[in-house]
Amino acid sequence: MSIQTIERTTLSNLVWNEPYARKVLPFIKPEYFSDPSERVVFEEISKFIEKYGNQPTKESLSIELDNRKDLSSEQFKKVVEIVETLSDAQVDMQWLVETTEKFCKDKAVYNAILSGIQIIEGKDKQHTAEAIPSILSEALSVAFDQNVGHDYVENGEERFEFYHKKEEKIEFDLDYFNKITKGGLPQKTLNIALAGTGVGKSLFMCHMAASTLMQGKNVLYITLEMAEERIAERIDANLMNITMDDLHELPKKMFTDRLSKIQTKTNGKLIIKEYPTASAHTGHFRSLIKELALKKSFRPDIIFIDYLNICASSRFKGNANVGSYFYIKAIAEELRGLAVENNVPIMSATQTTRGGYASSDIGLEDTSESFGLPATADLMFALISTEDLESLNQIMVKQLKNRYNDPGMNKRFVVGIDRARMKLYDCEQEAQDDIIDSGQEDETPAFDKTTFGVGLGKDKTYEKFKDLKV
Repeated sequence: MSIQTIERTTLSNLVWNEPYARKVLPFIKPEYFSDPSERVVFEEISKFIEKYGNQPTKESLSIELDNRKDLSSEQFKKVVEIVETLSDAQVDMQWLVETTEKFCKDKAVYNAILSGIQIIEGKDKQHTAEAIPSILSEALSVAFDQNVGHDYVENGEERFEFYHKKEEKIEFDLDYFNKITKGGLPQKTLNIALAGTGVGKSLFMCHMAASTLMQGKNVLYITLEMAEERIAERIDANLMNITMDDLHELPKKMFTDRLSKIQTKTNGKLIIKEYPTASAHTGHFRSLIKELALKKSFRPDIIFIDYLNICASSRFKGNANVGSYFYIKAIAEELRGLAVENNVPIMSATQTTRGGYASSDIGLEDTSESFGLPATADLMFALISTEDLESLNQIMVKQLKNRYNDPGMNKRFVVGIDRARMKLYDCEQEAQDDIIDSGQEDETPAFDKTTFGVGLGKDKTYEKFKDLKV
């Protein structure tokens, strides 16, 4: 079967076959039709269905085409001839859908290759060559969604299993961070710390990297600001529980002994990779992950990127005239896509605006360069430091966005900070009680799916929920 026949068959069934049209129309694009006249016919069919909710007749199509002012007499004659050829031929539905899906995928790949050639030849001024893999990947992912939706009644048992399934998460070693995330960071998520310069963005991520490593997890730490050795230095101070100054005075034997003890306490690995500022994007990170898997059999359980604002975008050139909103939002979307691809959480950070830097109450409006960043993140929180907090060796955390839990609960809390040892620690409850709007008056424990029913017999479990009104 030729491409031409497939295209014509597609158009015919969009007019005559309602179930087919409902299923495939959302996935077909005008550019898939190589013949300009067939593309015009498809556009009119698509517009008619979208506007009226019904398929057009051949007569109504001809009238709509006649109303178009952008067609020459020769073009109009050709599109009308195409409409006249659309027939109600009966074909197997499954074959038809599968054939149309293959047609769409082939055309998407073909168009992606053409786009890649334009980028390489410099005809596309907005995209870089590094964008080509993502363009091709998007084309290769073209597929008709076979899932028609969740049947509330029929899928009830699946839904129950989902409610009681223990989700794999990367836990914090800080109590209140576990509270606000219901036990840690889920896979396939983007999580962002917002803070001013010197407040503690890198310290937070280094502490969390150290903590995650000691859970036996594989950690990939990508730095675009500091050298690899500087990041390792901070993690050494954290895990060896020694000040940065004392670390430099530590004899070699004592250093190696402490490092050996750390190794015995974890099965995880930590890889730190440095890139020059603003030079690396998800394309580089993706290649790194593949290389680590090949050369070191290393697959990360979590990725830290220090930090988001000084990454590059794989979609846009650094000097592309797209504005900081779209540029930073693109970086965030690319990082979240990387998290989804690798089934890991990504932890990153961003700068506050100049106004937010000196503020004791940071909000989403203080996000540097892009309000599109909070829209993409799954969790976003501010790290706030004041003279009073510093005197208490504390730093305040304020939730800005939270897809894991109610952000109004424990909206603000404090954690202890030891800048000399690059460590964070839990504060006494009294310190939390001083936070006015923390929401900590409600001490009801979160529902723990892992212990549901533990300690309760079958009858007691029933007794607990028997009075629940439906």
